[in-house]
Amino acid sequence: MTENRTRPRARSGGRSARHTLRTLRDFTMLPGLTNALPLCEVMDGAQVEAIDSASMDILENVGVMFRDPIALADWKAVGAKVVGEIVYLDRDLVRDLIATIPADFTYSARNPANNVRLGGPHSIFVPMTGAPYLRDLEDVRRNPTLDDLAMFHKLSHMMPALHSSAHHIVEPYDHPISQRHLRITYSSMKHSDKTFMGMTTSPKNAEDVIEMCAILFGEDFIEQNPVTTGNCNGNSPLVWDETMLGAMRAFCKRNQPVLCSPFVLGGANTPASVPATVAQLNAEALSALAYTQVIRRGCPAIYGHYLSTVSMKSGAPMAGTPEISLMNFMIGQMARFYGVPWRTSNTLGGAKTFDAQAGYESATTLSSVMHAGANYIWHSAGWNEAGMHCSVAKFMVDAEQCAMAYKMAQGPQWNGFDQALDAVSDVGPGGHYLGHPHTLENFQSAYFMPELFDNNSIEQWQAEGAKDITQRALDLAKKLLAEYQEPKLDEAKDEALSDYISRREREIPQADALNQEY
Repeated sequence: MTENRTRPRARSGGRSARHTLRTLRDFTMLPGLTNALPLCEVMDGAQVEAIDSASMDILENVGVMFRDPIALADWKAVGAKVVGEIVYLDRDLVRDLIATIPADFTYSARNPANNVRLGGPHSIFVPMTGAPYLRDLEDVRRNPTLDDLAMFHKLSHMMPALHSSAHHIVEPYDHPISQRHLRITYSSMKHSDKTFMGMTTSPKNAEDVIEMCAILFGEDFIEQNPVTTGNCNGNSPLVWDETMLGAMRAFCKRNQPVLCSPFVLGGANTPASVPATVAQLNAEALSALAYTQVIRRGCPAIYGHYLSTVSMKSGAPMAGTPEISLMNFMIGQMARFYGVPWRTSNTLGGAKTFDAQAGYESATTLSSVMHAGANYIWHSAGWNEAGMHCSVAKFMVDAEQCAMAYKMAQGPQWNGFDQALDAVSDVGPGGHYLGHPHTLENFQSAYFMPELFDNNSIEQWQAEGAKDITQRALDLAKKLLAEYQEPKLDEAKDEALSDYISRREREIPQADALNQEY
């Protein structure tokens, strides 16, 4: 495994060389976030227990549909009541199974410096996935290609606050659907040395991902170390299908975590009530979390969800609503009640362009996610138009917003407090701190200075071209892509991955149905 040298070595000596070193951008990934913010808990202990009790009643008396003969046989083998495709889960069985899920674990990345811990106060930011369109470097909405996917993986690699390259950030339409998962996984591995996600669009696709991980990391290594993440969506209300369950088995059997994600459209596939929606979602998530432990006891797993509320005017999903924030707070409490890591969705926008609506929706959700204490913070960059497109401009600004949230979530930094107070005595009444030695020494780290927000005078803004934030973000993306340096794969592993992809592409028919993950 090789590490990317993000700061090229300049020639020693000379003013130009020293200036180059000072002005080079640092692409080093921020360590996984340890969230120090107080958690927002909107339920008291009795209400948490009420949600737990209601969810257990659903599991015992309503049941969950598992549309998969292997899963049904697995449940029978551990003593669950199975009637047709409905599994009735005793609460004691559920509690026994989820108790074996690790409370936290560490993702191993291709570059060990980019390993990240997940669970408890430990969190990571992950870009969006699944967009069938993009708004490109010219802000044109169109179908994506493999090159567009590579572009987003490169930007993910260069954004310090993003801890993962995800997987199909955009859907590459220039490659056969049935074979895309191979090229998508390879792009994640090739263009970044951070952790990444794995496709779960079919059980066989999931098996391919795990085999590629075994080539990259080693078979024995992945048996002991999580290196990728699968997402398994439930069909709310209360259904898990054969595709997702088969993919879940492919990951869990090899000790790789999955996000157990009910797909919530509040008011459409859940009751028109926030607490009742959370009770149903909680039952769905628990049933899948429990099944991961039927597959392999002790395998890491993540309490997941996709949260949206539905407009009763149009039936369209909405983002940034107060109920979504409340549900995030509540789900965070439930995940902590069970002692398992949890996933949420982050900077979601329903706007059709990167406008004020997109900004408000995204900022509202980002704030609540941070105070809810989420661990796997997915869809953290680029999501707009209800996930129908990934915007390059929004991707850049969202990533900077994550960096700002990262700093806020570290809490006040008290180191150097006494030295800073000494400056008050030095400056005294009526003075200013701009030229004080303490300011000169600390100004770059004391206050976050956004690069993509413009805080200059209107005269300076006009002199510099009167660019709005979309244009500034696109300009920065182009600049970064010109500076990108690929973190080279080990040659032997790269060759083995290419050979595997070539063989599987010969074996897989090119006709298939389009699958999306959310």
